[in-house]
Formats: sequence, structure tokens, C-alpha cells
Amino acid sequence: MCGIGGLVDYERGARVWSDVGRRMDRVLTPRGPDGGQQYMDDTALLVHRRLIVVDPDGGGQPMASPDGKIILIYNGELYNTEDLRVLLLAKGHVFLGHSDTEVLLHAYLEWGTAAFERLNGIYAFALWDKAHAQLILCRDRLGVKPLFYSCRKNGLVFGSEIKAILCHPEIQPRVGADGLRSVLLLGPARPPGFGVFEGIDELLPGHYAVLTPEHLSIRPYWTLRASEHTDSPAQTLARTRELIEDAANRQLVSDVPLCTFLSGGLDSSILSMLAARAYKRQNKQLHTWSVDYRDNDKYFTKSLFQPNSDADFIGQMVEAIGSAHHAVVLENPALCAALLPSVDARDLPGMADVDSSLLLFCAAVKKEFTVCQSGECADELFGGYPWYHREEILFEDTFPWSRSVDFRMQLLQDGVVQDGPAFVRQHYLDTCAAADKLPGESKKDARMREMFLLNLRWFMATLLDRKDRMSMYSGLEVRVPFCDHRIVEYAYNMPWHLKAWDGREKGIVRKAFENDLPTEIVWRKKSPYPKTFSPEYTGLVCSYVRQIMQDEHSYIPKLFRADAIEELLAAPDDMPEPWYGQLMRGPQVFAYLIQLDRWFKKYRISLV
Repeated sequence: MCGIGGLVDYERGARVWSDVGRRMDRVLTPRGPDGGQQYMDDTALLVHRRLIVVDPDGGGQPMASPDGKIILIYNGELYNTEDLRVLLLAKGHVFLGHSDTEVLLHAYLEWGTAAFERLNGIYAFALWDKAHAQLILCRDRLGVKPLFYSCRKNGLVFGSEIKAILCHPEIQPRVGADGLRSVLLLGPARPPGFGVFEGIDELLPGHYAVLTPEHLSIRPYWTLRASEHTDSPAQTLARTRELIEDAANRQLVSDVPLCTFLSGGLDSSILSMLAARAYKRQNKQLHTWSVDYRDNDKYFTKSLFQPNSDADFIGQMVEAIGSAHHAVVLENPALCAALLPSVDARDLPGMADVDSSLLLFCAAVKKEFTVCQSGECADELFGGYPWYHREEILFEDTFPWSRSVDFRMQLLQDGVVQDGPAFVRQHYLDTCAAADKLPGESKKDARMREMFLLNLRWFMATLLDRKDRMSMYSGLEVRVPFCDHRIVEYAYNMPWHLKAWDGREKGIVRKAFENDLPTEIVWRKKSPYPKTFSPEYTGLVCSYVRQIMQDEHSYIPKLFRADAIEELLAAPDDMPEPWYGQLMRGPQVFAYLIQLDRWFKKYRISLV
């Protein structure tokens, strides 16, 4: 994994912006701590920071084609590298190393933009065609790897993170009406392709952009399509297992140490089990990692969204697979303090302590490992959340994980946002309308497709955003095998009665692996990423918010009603539903306000 950035300026040229390249290199260093290189000619500037995972000697970037006319900078991993290499060798291509970067470059030389449809992986890359003065940007199908850009009058600026775009002196940290509505009413989510800052966009997943001196064109190379599911129940079980196992095994390739995150939940347990078996065949022991909080055993509170804690289940899995396990226990003061750097990592307010805890966790893992696997995205694809199973939520005409637009509006000062509920609703309706369906589908089957796409484009996108920024802030690569596009396509077209086998969340996945895991793990009720329940943490964030509300230099008192915030501070556990997702309740709302305050001050946001 790496960090990329750069610009094209057809009028003034790239050399006048050499200082921008140096600043980009500096701000992207956490993503690529192992080295940095740049390419510059009269028109284009390309910046690359490298995190070495595969082919330390042969994978350096920027990488040029044999004739020197095409220059590639790349952030990501290809999981079908060897499949592509075989095809390219048969066509006469010669490789100097074994990196996926070189394979990607030669794939483009052979097939042009048609090569993108052949890729299986997580990636964001830029190709500069010197002969045609053409820049191509491309992003993976699910948007696991980020890629932002800003169109200029005579060119374009791009980068892995928003902070790289802001290195350009002509791009200012301004936030308009839509940006403010996004962070206040949709946050920590944001509309697909929207960078929140004025003039900054994100290349949509499954799309590529072509910049020429005349114009910028953006095109999809992958779209999620409805098709008839013809496999029998037995075939569906077998195919589900085959796809998950193949994706997991492909993503074990690494020239540096690799581990897995293990929560004791179904998804991380499957990946850890498969990795442990593969390592055992090589006479190696898998290392697994988990996260918890000081005194959580004392204060844990059951809820619909979090029915049990993880500790006992982690122990069962460690014993079953024989891993060397590492448990990271976070202190509540550190969790609160990390709210600030987690904003710096994301360039936006995020998922509060769900972000900051992952930031600290990844920093601990990075001390011993560079690559890990994580179980994100199975819930979105296979119906793991309560809103898939409770019909009063399933058919509710709104985002199921963020139904509190009215509550959010009640916290805001009058006039802070205009047409807020309509803004949120339109994004919801647009996503539902984009869900591809088959003629004659039942009301429930049609709604399940809408719910699938809502989760894919919004909830899953937010989690992937979190995973990338919090991990790469410490130079840790996190792979997410359930995001393999083949799994996504198969799950989208799987009938609900098969997906919810035995009426259970992720029932098809449980059934497919029921003979591989301890019974308690297979049939454990879904429990999300752990959060702290400690009153110490609640006290810390409450105290912090009270200071912010008294700070004349803070934007927060100008945006939020003091009486409404004080009422919430008096009873932080009385929120009727989460602010966002399953975990963001009272303490996390305060943490979100802390992150908003940090964002306005750190980035010197101006409202327009």
C-alpha cells in the first residue's frame, strides 16, 4: 500500500508547482513510510510514497514503461497478479521483478483501459501518457482505496487523501452548503464521490477518469447488475464458501509479516481460520490481534445492536486455530485524546471513538506487522445487520442506520442548514433508484436490492473510509477479503431465503463454514466492533464538549444550540437511537462534536 498524489497543468506547466510535490510527499509519508519518489516533466508531476509489501527491490515507483512513455503511480494490491502475468507472458511481455505494480503497468500497455475490467484487487492509481499528454485515474470497484481530485482551469490535482489536494495553494479549505449539510446531517457518511470541501471530489468506485488538454471524462468500468440466481441451495452453499476461501487465500500473499484481526465474530473467525490453515501448511504460526477497553468487563451493557462481548469467543478461536494472540487494551484517556489525530487521518470528522480506537489499535499492530486481514463488509453483503431482519426498519423509507435527521436538526442553531431533511432524503431516493432489479420481483426482494445498494454505497463506504485512513495513518495495510467483487456480485443476486439461511443474519455464510469453526462461534449473534462503556470515557468527552461550548474561537457554539447540548450532556445515555450505525450514542455524539471542533480549527475551514 502507498500514497499517491500529483497534478497536471497544461498552461503553466508542472515545474512551477515543484513545492506542491514536496508538500504532498510530506503529508502522504504516513501512508508510505518506506520511501518516496517523484516524477516531473513540463506538464505533469507525480508523487509516490511507498509502503513495501511485495517485491522490495523491483516494485519501486513511479514506474515507467520500457519505452519511457507511460508513467505509473499506484496504491493498492492486485490479487490476480499471477493470472495476469501468465497472460501477458504469453503475449511477449518481459518482467524485471515480481511486483503487481509491474503487472498492472504491462496490463495497461497490452489492453489499455480495457485492462481495468480484468483487475481483482484494491487500488487507486494514476497513469501519465507523455506522448498524448493524457492522465488516467482509476479506482477499485468497491472503493477500498481512496482517490480524490480537484479540477483546475487548465488541469487537475489529485491525491490519496484530501490533505494532498490542499497542498496546492489555489485550493482552499472552504465548505459550502452541501458540505455543511453532509457533516451535520449525514456524517460520518458523505455522498458518494463528494469530498465535502468545495471543488474537491472523489473518483467513484468502479470508475476511471481520462484527462486531456480538452476535457475530463469519467466512465464506469464496473456496475452492479441484477441477474437471475440459478444455483440450487447446495450449489449456493458451495459457491459461497469457494468465493470466500479463494478471496482470503489470494490475499495472504506478502513479502512482509501478515496477521489477522480476530474479534471472535463470524467473519474475522473465518478469515483467521483460513489463514491459520494456510500458515500451518507452511509450518508457520498465524498471529491474531484483538482490541478491548480498560474495565469493559465491568461496564459492558447488552443492547439490540451489541448483545454480548467478545473476550470468551476470542479465546475459543485462538484455541481452535492455534494462533499466537495479541490483545490490545486501550485506556480511556488515550481513546479520548486520539479523537484529534483520527480527524487528521481522515481529513474529516469521523466515527468518533470507533475511529480513534482503531487508530490506536492499528498503531499497536504496526509495531510488529505491516499487513493484516480484517472481516469488514460481510454484514453489508450477507444481511448481517438488524435492519435487514426487522421489517418495520427494512421498509422504513429512510437510511436505516441514521434515522435521526429530526434529532440532529433539533441540536442545530436556526438557519445553520437550509432544506436539510430534503437534502438527506434526495440522496436516499437517488440510491434506491439506482438499484438494478429484475422484472417481476416481489416487494421484499426489490427492497432487499435497494437495501444492499444503500449499505454498499453509504454504510460500507464509511467503514472502508475508516479502515483505510486509521490503518494507513500508521503505515499498516489492512486487506478486506469480503470486498472481492466476485463475492459482491454473487451476494447481490442471491435470494433472501438462501442468504438468511435458517432465518439467521449471514445464515448462508454460517452454514457454509459450520464444520470449520466452534459451534458457539458459528451461531453467535452478530456483535459489532467493540466500543467502550466506561463512565470515565463519558466523563472525559462531556468535559471536553463543555469547554468547546465556552470557546469563543470555536465554530461549534455557532452551529449547535447550547441548551440542546446541555440537555444531552445531562442524560447522555437517553438517546432514543444511535446517531449513526449501531454504536454512536450519547458519548459518541460528544466525541463527534470534538472531532468537528478539531476539523474546523486544524483545517481552518471557512464556510461559503
